[in-house]
Amino acid sequence: MTSTRATTDRWRAFALLAVSYFMTIVDFTIVNVSLPTIGRDLHLSATGLQWVVTAYALTLGGFLLLGGRAADLLGRRRVFLGGLGVFTGASLACGLATGDMFLIAGRAVQGVGGAVMLPAALSIVMNMFDEGAERNKALGIWGGLGAAAGTTGLIAGGALTRYAGWQFIFFLNVPIGAVALALAPRLVPDSRLETTRRRFDVLGATIGTGGLVLLVDAISQAPQYGWAATRTIVAFAASVALLVTFLVVEDRSSSPVLPLSIFRLRTVSGANVAGLLLGGSFFAFVFIGTLYMQEVLHYSALQTGAAWLAASVTSMGLAGLSQWLVTRSGAKVVMAIGMTLIGAGIIWATQVPVRGHFLADLAGPFLVAGAGTAFAFIPISIAALAGVEEHKAGLASGLLNTSQQLGGAIGVAIAASVATSHTTALLHAGIPTPAALTSGYQHAFWVLGAIALLALPAIFALLRGKAVAPATTKAKIRDAQPALAPAK
Repeated sequence: MTSTRATTDRWRAFALLAVSYFMTIVDFTIVNVSLPTIGRDLHLSATGLQWVVTAYALTLGGFLLLGGRAADLLGRRRVFLGGLGVFTGASLACGLATGDMFLIAGRAVQGVGGAVMLPAALSIVMNMFDEGAERNKALGIWGGLGAAAGTTGLIAGGALTRYAGWQFIFFLNVPIGAVALALAPRLVPDSRLETTRRRFDVLGATIGTGGLVLLVDAISQAPQYGWAATRTIVAFAASVALLVTFLVVEDRSSSPVLPLSIFRLRTVSGANVAGLLLGGSFFAFVFIGTLYMQEVLHYSALQTGAAWLAASVTSMGLAGLSQWLVTRSGAKVVMAIGMTLIGAGIIWATQVPVRGHFLADLAGPFLVAGAGTAFAFIPISIAALAGVEEHKAGLASGLLNTSQQLGGAIGVAIAASVATSHTTALLHAGIPTPAALTSGYQHAFWVLGAIALLALPAIFALLRGKAVAPATTKAKIRDAQPALAPAK
């Protein structure tokens, strides 16, 4: 009876954490389809609209490592609640915004809240379930939700903007966040380093966060200013200098934000490389595919979101099979299958015509790439946490999320640059706009498909055997790590 109740309690806590995670990921795409309406209502320029998206990506990508380490040191439930509170409050502020600066600032604060909340939530999940089949099941659901959240955001953004107003894409988070804040103290367990002195590497955290923010900014803004522009080069140079300094500081610190020893785990390293390339391919595929449907086929926001259902429903439908395969045969093979399918689906999309139709030209690529996300997100999530000591769970979670978000920023920037440059050249040559746009998007799809397939040599080079350690009970972990105790 006690065991059954403990299992029920774990899954209740997991459901609450999963809803919070889903809400954060949805906010990546829910804004995109609402941008034209927001621009008209608030009189935003094209640059201002871009910053509504970029401000969120900058702070989310830049603060994830800091949020993960804070969760390990300060208590994972406490940090999760803090991040959720910030995210919910910032969502309310965004919905109430009446000007561009207020909205952009609110989006930046939203990103900080998400960066604090995401790694804390995933590390709690890791520590609630024993490594092996049970954890794989939980992470399978987690990965499936992550794969489906982006498409859900497109659908929800289109529907809310059309029938309720763009403000409700932000207001939607408020009641969900409030309920989660009320229930989490009773449902979600906590843990942290209890007997060890909780020193915080302020210098490393500042330098590392600054380097990541500058890197994401340089990548995100490069399509607008140009890759060879002075602003872009200076931002890249400054970010590289800060990140190199960060590695030096971390190597010498007694309590680093990012202990470099974590990269000695080949499975963790391989999963993060694959996560980077997954973000760089699939997230950008959604971005470019959405542009093709809206700019060339003239789909509405709601039609665009509905079209992406083919990918998200396929991903959710195959999540259980993916989790089962990882448990039976390990993460490496499943991960390789997933990245191959994503690459194949994106390359298939290079054939889209000017007068395309969903069933004839998009359904196939979306189904294949959607299947790929089920077989990629889930084993990457499992492998990135396999063999990681409990007191580094937040760090590993933050590192994985950073890899995926940084990959997404890089992929979108590269794809946008390829599409824009090719389209511009064709327009100057007198090619009609629809044909020029389509050709530009086709070239971007070729690049994104290649990025997905680049993951294959990394997976087979860095991951060995089954790439997931045998199941380990929490009692064994506690025996090996006596410094760990529940937080008070």
